[in-house]
Amino acid sequence: MGIPLLERNIDALKRCGVREVILSTGYKADCISQHFKERHIDGVKITYVCEDTPLGTGGAIKNCQKYLNDTFLVFNSDILCNMDLKDLVAWHREKGADATIAVTRVQNPSSYGVIEFGQDGIASSFTEKPKPGEEKSDYINAGVYVFEPKILDLIPAGKAVSVEKEIFPAMLKNRMKIAVYTGEKYWIDIGTPEKYMQAHQDIFEGRCLVPENNFLREKVYGLSNVEIHPTAKIRGPVWFGRNVRIGANVMVGPNVVIGDNFQTGRGCLIRNSVIWSGVSVGSGVDITHSVVTSGCRIESGVQCVNTVYSQESKRPFVI
Repeated sequence: MGIPLLERNIDALKRCGVREVILSTGYKADCISQHFKERHIDGVKITYVCEDTPLGTGGAIKNCQKYLNDTFLVFNSDILCNMDLKDLVAWHREKGADATIAVTRVQNPSSYGVIEFGQDGIASSFTEKPKPGEEKSDYINAGVYVFEPKILDLIPAGKAVSVEKEIFPAMLKNRMKIAVYTGEKYWIDIGTPEKYMQAHQDIFEGRCLVPENNFLREKVYGLSNVEIHPTAKIRGPVWFGRNVRIGANVMVGPNVVIGDNFQTGRGCLIRNSVIWSGVSVGSGVDITHSVVTSGCRIESGVQCVNTVYSQESKRPFVI
């Protein structure tokens, strides 16, 4: 919906009262810091800690230790969720836990870290990506935690460490208390193009809530930013960015996100797709169930169906 996930998540933290965020970066670190120089989030101090070599989920947290002297939240960066973070922290404190793990239920838990816990809400075991049929629970680690600083003492410095495979089992071995929070309302890991598309579909259908759009109430957002030919048709739900031009006899929608500075030729069909900023397409182009990345030029007559389309490559979706 036109906002980078990292920015969206930091804004959600701000709304919950968080005023300081630490970004543990590695790949594309300069791009991330530059983005937040240009799109500053008022009221939130952002500190960057860059890894020279990948340190894993635990090593990355340890690498930030000098900034962590009180109860703190930890997020995997590819998670989109509608979680009440204030309620999560309140649950952590109510349980007097050393750590609290947010969990979610899934139909196929074998691809994730599975957690067993009792009626008291305290974890009893962890299994990272069990084989199909060997899952002991359908609750999985949602990649959102509350930690007390003393957990950092369990993590060795300067080496790759997994929170999921090493630190959580070590906590149980040391009889530390790990609470489990089941109060999530919506959760998805958008670490693949397929899940990324699913997240947009969930926003269109109202399963995932974003504060600035409600497609159950309003079918088209951003029309004031669009120059539309009289013969073009818009079928919601559709989200438009700024400075968009839609040509003659073009059909846009349903379920389409169009970024800034987009323009089309004549007779195009665009549906069930996410188009980033700075894209232009010729005449007679069909974009269906696809992602088109920033700056692409699609020539006239191209069929872009079930594809992740970038300037460098074209990758089919897994259907």
